[in-house]
Amino acid sequence: MLIETEDTPNPATLKFLPGRPVIGELPPVDFAGLEAVEGRSALAEALFGLTEIRRVFLGSDFVSVTKDDAIAWSDVKPLVLSVLTKFFESGKEPLSQAVKQPEAIIEPEDKEVVERIRELLDTRVRPAVAGDGGDIAFRGYKDGIVFLTMQGACSGCPSSRATLRHGVENMLRHYVPEVVGVEAVEE
Repeated sequence: MLIETEDTPNPATLKFLPGRPVIGELPPVDFAGLEAVEGRSALAEALFGLTEIRRVFLGSDFVSVTKDDAIAWSDVKPLVLSVLTKFFESGKEPLSQAVKQPEAIIEPEDKEVVERIRELLDTRVRPAVAGDGGDIAFRGYKDGIVFLTMQGACSGCPSSRATLRHGVENMLRHYVPEVVGVEAVEE
């Protein structure tokens, strides 16, 4: 099995492309540590079996893995490739149960604005962020502020604040005049 890798803007994260669907059409899942897995993903558990791994993100056709900053990728990458190859050759499913995403509470009067925000995020932002090995999740809207969570390679990335402020916020403010700002929500 050939698994390709791509660098991401986050130097601690690599994107692994197994050449097959990982979770397909399911929503992406971000695991910020073994305790977050709770039996929901055999693939994430296997990767967290490597003590150097700090975060695992499962996308439609890729896996982003974040390592400890003190370890070089040259030391960790072969181990991750070995775990991924063994896992995908086993035929196991990456997710053992659906992972429920936090549901945003939306005021009825904001429903139309939130629909426009979500449409822009889904069509313009998320595909670009997925290309970098991550995702951006909508967490809410209140008083003109959009609350978003950066996931995968984007979580903890040195350029994620700039992405939110100069990219996402400017675009949302341009197309949705009700938006006055964007705030990051940590999970």
